[in-house]
Amino acid sequence: MLLGVFVCLNYWVDVQHRVSSHLPTDHSWFEWLFSHGAYSVRHLENPLFTARQNAPDGVNMMANTSLLGMTIPLAPVTLLFGPQVTYALYLGGALAATAATSYWVLSRHLVRSRAGAFVGGAFLGFAPGIVHHANGQPNFVSNFLLPLIVARVLRLGQDGRWRRDGIVLGLLVAYQIFINEEMLLLAALACLVIVVAYAVQRPRATRKRAGGFLAALGLGGGLALLLTAYPIWFQFNGPQSYRGLQGGVFHNWGEDLVAFVTFARDTVAGDEAVEKTIGLTEQNTWFGWPLVLVALAALALLWRRSLAARICGVLVVLFTVAAIGPKVRFDGVETTVDGPWAYIPDDVPLVEMMMPTRLALVTTAAVGVLLALAWNAAAGYGGRTTPAPRPAADDTDAAGAPPAAGSTRRRWVRPVGYAAVALAVLPLFPRPLPAQHVDPPPRFITAGGWRPYVPAGRTLVPVPIPSNVHGLSTLRWSALTGHEFPVPGGYFIGPNEKGEGVFGAPNRPTSTLIYTTMDAGRVPGLTAENRRQVVEDLRFWKASVVVLGDHPREAVLRELMTGLLGPARRVDDVWLWDVRPLVG
Repeated sequence: MLLGVFVCLNYWVDVQHRVSSHLPTDHSWFEWLFSHGAYSVRHLENPLFTARQNAPDGVNMMANTSLLGMTIPLAPVTLLFGPQVTYALYLGGALAATAATSYWVLSRHLVRSRAGAFVGGAFLGFAPGIVHHANGQPNFVSNFLLPLIVARVLRLGQDGRWRRDGIVLGLLVAYQIFINEEMLLLAALACLVIVVAYAVQRPRATRKRAGGFLAALGLGGGLALLLTAYPIWFQFNGPQSYRGLQGGVFHNWGEDLVAFVTFARDTVAGDEAVEKTIGLTEQNTWFGWPLVLVALAALALLWRRSLAARICGVLVVLFTVAAIGPKVRFDGVETTVDGPWAYIPDDVPLVEMMMPTRLALVTTAAVGVLLALAWNAAAGYGGRTTPAPRPAADDTDAAGAPPAAGSTRRRWVRPVGYAAVALAVLPLFPRPLPAQHVDPPPRFITAGGWRPYVPAGRTLVPVPIPSNVHGLSTLRWSALTGHEFPVPGGYFIGPNEKGEGVFGAPNRPTSTLIYTTMDAGRVPGLTAENRRQVVEDLRFWKASVVVLGDHPREAVLRELMTGLLGPARRVDDVWLWDVRPLVG
C-alpha cells in the first residue's frame, strides 16, 4: 500500500489540479468514467450506455474501457470526494491489490519461501510494464483477480470439487469482464499454454484430472456467460457498437527487441530520453539487462527439477515472439524482417482489437513467477505449501524438489542467489509517476451558472469541442460536474459510417473548423456556408448554449465563434453565446 501511494505521490501533492503528463487524455477519460459510475448509481441509469458524452448519439460503455466493475462500487467515494480523489486512490490501490493477490497465490500454491513470494508478488504488481500503464490507464493495472483466476484454473479437477471450483471460476471471470476484457483474454491464452505444457509433461496426471477439469471448466464458462450475456451482447450489438478498429490501427504496435534489456522511464535506473528512440508504442517489458540475465540463469538452473520453471520458460518464449508484431523492431528501427503478426489478418475476431506488444505482459507475469522460484530455490525450499493438500506423485516438483536430508548445500548459494535477484529488481524500483498541472473548469461551470441556459434535453457546447486530440480541458468540465449536462464530441471509441471503430465522434463541419483554426492560430475567411453549417450542427447537437472559457487559444477561438454566431456575452469567467433563438 505504501508503494502504491508512493507511485501516485505527484498526484496527491495537488490532487485537484494534476493529471498524467504522459497520457493526460487517458487520465481525464478515466476521471470521466468514475463520474459516469457515480452518475449511473445516483440516477439509477443503465451504466452500459451514456448520452452525457457524444450527444445526441451517446457512447456504448461496454465497447469502451469503462471499468464498470470498479467505477460503480466506488460511486460513494466519487460522490463524496470527486473523481480526482477516486482516480488517485484507486490507481495506487489497484497496484497494491495486484501485488497482494499475487503474493497470496505464490505463497499458498507455489513456493514455501514467503520472501520469495513477496519478491514475485511485488514484481507482478509493480513491474515496469504495469507501472507504465499506470500513466493514465488504471484498467491495465487492475490485475488483482488474474492471479486468482489462473490459480483456480490450474486447480480444476484436482480434489473432486468440480462444482465449487467451476462456480468460483465463473464468478471471477464474470467480474473480470467488467474490469478489463483484454487482460482476461491474455490470461486465458496463458492458461491455455500452461495447460497444454502441463499435459505434455504430465500425461498420467492429466488423464486423472481431465474429467473433473472439463466439468468444472464447462460449469464456470456457462456461469460466466449467463451472468454477462446481455452486457456482451450490448457491447457488440447495442447502440454505438462497432466491429474492430479502422485499418487495424494497433497491429503494427510490436515490442522492440532492445526494449527487453532497457530500463523503463519510471524506474530509478530509467532514462526519459530513451522513450524517443524505442518507446514508440508501450513499455510493456523494459526489464533491463540484470533481470534478463537472472531470469535466463534461473531457467537454466531450475529447468530439470521444476515443472513450474519449465512452463514459465515456454510462456516466455511463446509470448515474447508473439509480441514482436508484423515487423521486427530493433533499437527504434523497423527492420524488413517479418514478425508473426505479418501473417495474421487485421479482421480476425477478437484479435482485431489486440496490440501485439501487450502480449509481452504474459512474459512479465512468467518472469515474476521465475523470480519467486529462484528465491525459493536459493532459500533451499521446494514443493508446495501447506495446508494445501499434496498433489499426485508426478506433480511434486512443481517448484523444485527440496534438498535431500543431510545434503551439504554450499554456503555461498543462498547469499549469491539472494544478491542476484535483489540486484536484478532494485533498479526497477518505481519512481512517482510524472504529473502536470491542469487548470480547473471555469467558475461558471463549477458554480452552476450554466443551469439557466441548459434546460432538460439540451446540450452545452464547450469550445473547443472535446475530442481525442483537442478539448482535454472541456471534457473535464463534464467529469468534474458529475455529468450534469451532456456535451457533444468526446474521447471514446465509436462507429464510423462503415461500422468500424474510430476514436471520437465523426467530425462535423463546425468541429473541423474549430480544430483547424486552433492548429493554424488564425481565423480563416468565413462564408455564408460556414454560418449555415454551424446552425445545422448546433441543431444536430441539440445545443442551447456555446461556452468558451480560459484557453491558450482563447483569443482566436473567440474571434472565430463571434464571426459565426455574432458577439458573445461575458458571463462570470466565460464567453457565452445563447443559441436557442438560432436552433429553435
